[in-house]
Amino acid sequence: MQPTNSVYRIDSDTLVRRNEGQMSADLGGEMAILNLKTGTYFGLNEVGARIWNFLSEDRTVREIRELIMQEYAVDSSRCEQDIAKLLSELAQHELVALVHVSNQKI
Repeated sequence: MQPTNSVYRIDSDTLVRRNEGQMSADLGGEMAILNLKTGTYFGLNEVGARIWNFLSEDRTVREIRELIMQEYAVDSSRCEQDIAKLLSELAQHELVALVHVSNQKI
């Protein structure tokens, strides 16, 4: 598995893992994340904070979508689009790594 070259290449099977070199703090349901390498902060709303918490272990976009849909009333395709957008932003800020997993049959 290789990290994707483009943060925009995200699908249901994309594996997401937090990068090292970041710190996060819960701010009453919201989340502030500091990239220690760049010194920049990134803020997340309540749903974004839930996604960040889910990333305490590596997960696929599909797994994240299923977890979010258990907690919030949202359309599956809309949910996945919103997750992909957030993960793309987190990757651009070097807070997560996106790993493209091939679904090739052997």
